[in-house]
Amino acid sequence: MAAAMDWLPWSLLLLSLTRDTRAFYVPGVAPINFHQNDPVEIKAVKLTSSRTQLPYEYYSLPFCQPSKITYKAENLGEVLRGDRIVNTPFQVLMNSEKKCEVLCSQSNKPVTLTVEQSRLVAERITEDYYVHLIADNLPVATRLELYSNRDGDDKKKEKDVQFEHGYRLGFTDVNKIYLHNHLSFILYYHREDLEEEQEHTYRVVRFEVIPQSIRLEDIKADEKSSCTLPEGTNSSPQEIDPSKENELYFTYSVHWEESDIKWASRWDTYLTMSDVQIHWFSIINSVVVVFFLSGILSMIIIRTLRKDIANYNKEDDIEDTMEESGWKLVHGDVFRPPQYPMILSSLLGSGIQLFCMILIVIFVAMLGMLSPSSRGALMTTACFLFMFMGVFGGFSAGRLYRTLKGHRWKKGAFCTATLYPGVVFGICFVLNCFIWGKHSSGAVPFPTMVALLCMWFGISLPLVYLGYYFGFRKQPYDNPVRTNQIPRQIPEQRWYMNRFVGILMAGILPFGAMFIELFFIFSAIWENQFYYLFGFLFLVFIILVVSCSQISIVMVYFQLCAEDYRWWWRNFLVSGGSAFYVLVYAIFYFVNKLDIVEFIPSLLYFGYTALMVLSFWLLTGTIGFYAAYMFVRKIYAAVKID
Repeated sequence: MAAAMDWLPWSLLLLSLTRDTRAFYVPGVAPINFHQNDPVEIKAVKLTSSRTQLPYEYYSLPFCQPSKITYKAENLGEVLRGDRIVNTPFQVLMNSEKKCEVLCSQSNKPVTLTVEQSRLVAERITEDYYVHLIADNLPVATRLELYSNRDGDDKKKEKDVQFEHGYRLGFTDVNKIYLHNHLSFILYYHREDLEEEQEHTYRVVRFEVIPQSIRLEDIKADEKSSCTLPEGTNSSPQEIDPSKENELYFTYSVHWEESDIKWASRWDTYLTMSDVQIHWFSIINSVVVVFFLSGILSMIIIRTLRKDIANYNKEDDIEDTMEESGWKLVHGDVFRPPQYPMILSSLLGSGIQLFCMILIVIFVAMLGMLSPSSRGALMTTACFLFMFMGVFGGFSAGRLYRTLKGHRWKKGAFCTATLYPGVVFGICFVLNCFIWGKHSSGAVPFPTMVALLCMWFGISLPLVYLGYYFGFRKQPYDNPVRTNQIPRQIPEQRWYMNRFVGILMAGILPFGAMFIELFFIFSAIWENQFYYLFGFLFLVFIILVVSCSQISIVMVYFQLCAEDYRWWWRNFLVSGGSAFYVLVYAIFYFVNKLDIVEFIPSLLYFGYTALMVLSFWLLTGTIGFYAAYMFVRKIYAAVKID
């Protein structure tokens, strides 16, 4: 924690510097220089919808296909995200305009969609699917111009430009379905400064599209695949009737514009957030929560505890003080090993594994090394880091298991390596079966699943065993007081000492410190948005660690004052109380923000939410447990006990 807090001023400095500067690009990715009329390849990534949460391959719909379909080799993160990057028949040349070109035209004949294809296209349009293309690894975006009329004067309307990831497949109007069959590509290039007599080179810095729906009769095509579009807004849109065959043209145009944006800053369009002030409000709100908790802790530790310990250590008043104070009465039982020590140490080991992985991923992403331009890098890095952090998880679990008087270290190591990952793999496998049934590209292929299993049992499991072996051999944690042979009777507890009430009380403040950032994370996951404010996320993570530690110390102090020494499991459960609020918020987000009505998308949402809540509970529970453990050892070490 001290090391993490050392980074806080540096991350604040980084954030203050980057507010007015451009985002820098991921190291190791070199720009591509194009000459005049060099081909710029347009590739398709996938089709997505926030209503179904099921991505599909581009050619799952009857789009025009090139003579040879070539899929790009994907990394692990891309496969898990459902990306299937493939070439398209769009012919785009650097700085070369195209007014109108017909795709997949044979002898000037339109494309005929069968009844089955028409029904599928209509279904995807009604499900609000978006098409995602890339040019030079830059995703296509649709420009949205919103007007804000604050003064009530039409002449003083302010234009607010936003960009939507991808473009809509089509739209519905009065129970009729229309397909966007014409794409107007607008590509921006930056001219590189070169020495005299050298040929100019260009770099792609923005990729926009204006999708249009134009009916067959309004497009005039010739035998050279060129076409003429209707002028103005006189044309009617291309309707798709799902009950019969439909004839249409797929067309596109290309327009180039010069831009002052440099290649290193070309992702700013996608990553610029219009609500930075909301994030700063979130940080300030979180800091206030931490100061509030620090005030409570200061009262407990500085005033109450110091007074208790001073009175208790007076030799002439020992008997009186023992009767007055609750937490000192249980000194002979506070370190009594709990039930199921193997499971507790295994869960805490997985929590340490998660903590190390998340801390490194967020910090590296904050430095700009996991940019969205490197597709799938974040998820790939997280998977591999979790595997390699098994050595730290195993070490902490092994040492704690020995401290709790455990003896079967091999079984404990196996439990640590398989309990949490086994639950995650089981839920993902069940969900994957449903995604397979929908023929979605989001389904993890069987070879990838085998590769993940090999990573689990070939990398993670041996590293957990290695860490567990050394942790179990190391000296156990030194508890400052001896444990009595006969357990002390626990008095009847008040209603507010109930475990569930404790979860509700302990979870609200850490959740309050992070719920604004949670909204942006949910938007990125479920509504196909980019998330790149990892500087804010790093600060929120540090604040979450501090607030979980503080609230855990407060809760364990009140429990020991009530003469209840069974704090091990209770503190682990209560410290993860903010996970309960994350679950409640996820249900609220599902009902109010998403438009999911079908069974399988709902199952996917709640399945992945369950994994998120479980992981968050393990993370916060582990942070709170170790903070409370250090606190308990510290206060009982300060007390003189005969």
